[in-house]
Amino acid sequence: MTFVDYADDEMLAMGLVDVLSSDLRNALRSRDRVLFVVPGGTTPGPIFDGLCGLDLDWHRVDILLSDERWRPEVHLRSNTRLLRERLLRDRAAAARYLPLYAKSPEPEAVLAELETNIAPALPIDVCLLGMGADMHTASLFPGADRLTDALAEDAPILVPMRAPGLEEPRVTLSARLLDGALCKHIVITGAQKRAALERAQHMRPLEAPIAAVLAGATVHWCP
Repeated sequence: MTFVDYADDEMLAMGLVDVLSSDLRNALRSRDRVLFVVPGGTTPGPIFDGLCGLDLDWHRVDILLSDERWRPEVHLRSNTRLLRERLLRDRAAAARYLPLYAKSPEPEAVLAELETNIAPALPIDVCLLGMGADMHTASLFPGADRLTDALAEDAPILVPMRAPGLEEPRVTLSARLLDGALCKHIVITGAQKRAALERAQHMRPLEAPIAAVLAGATVHWCP
């Protein structure tokens, strides 16, 4: 794991746009299609704003969330909604989006359908992840009901996840899939998250799930 420090949020976003676009271009030189995994939440918004207008072969890029809240994409809490507003527009509108939600009261009923859609696009070429102050990444939360399953070496592509304090079920890519990304980046901001991530290096993934994906990752941080 290596750290790249930036002076502020603006420099962080600009730096990551450069790095991610370079990784995507390199991947497109060697594969017909590439898979780009991105996080939800608000932190990546400025990064998406910078990426969406770039001159890339977006029609050869598959975009997949690292995790999704089990809500229709019109819902305010849907990560897909953020992607459509900030990334899947301008030139990046030509990319193919692979959803992590299908109409069903519970994710378990449609997991097989979602996995069938994702499997042909694997492995992950470029992966951007975030991290919470509790050291979760994607929807791999400490204390979640199926965290052990999601951390297993033989974990499936997708794992439904429920945890105390979450408003709805989640669906997350397993740690095995995320850790296997060819280019792996983690974006965090603030002193609290940096301290948490440094602690996570010496903790078990069951306690600090981010630890499952740190090997070989580049961490992008600003105060």
